[in-house]
Amino acid sequence: MKRIGIYAGSFDPPTKGHLWMIEQGAQFFDELVVVLGVNPDKKGFLTGQQRMDALRGMLAGGPANVRVEKMQGGFLVDFARRLGATHLLRGIRNTVDFEYEKSMDRMNARMEPALRTVYLLPPPELEEVSSSMVRGFVGVQGWQRWVQECVPANVFNIIAAAQKES
Repeated sequence: MKRIGIYAGSFDPPTKGHLWMIEQGAQFFDELVVVLGVNPDKKGFLTGQQRMDALRGMLAGGPANVRVEKMQGGFLVDFARRLGATHLLRGIRNTVDFEYEKSMDRMNARMEPALRTVYLLPPPELEEVSSSMVRGFVGVQGWQRWVQECVPANVFNIIAAAQKES
């Protein structure tokens, strides 16, 4: 049976932590689908298209068994079923993430018992990196230096261009 994993998120913006998760996940599955969740009713930091471009750009030349898809609305477990996924891939950085993921795992298991969740712990240098932290840095004097530490180069370029436009 082909092992198909799904790594889903809003990726607003994608970080080096997300990239690490994808690279690691690609080793565990025959196919890894990175699923960008887009809520059309919610204004994000980056547009859905900018996030798709950021994800595809940071994965260019990366693992051949990884692809990016967009999901708008509905439940992830239903989307996973349509793709024939066998696993969800999730990251846990701290106890707050653990409690949240534990609740999500239990609900997902009720909704789709055949779908298993696999958890990875990031290395210490990525443990505190989050999209919300990056969003909080942008715009503060000297933000570029710190944001470059947290996101891949192509993502930084998208963020910098978006800041010039606003």
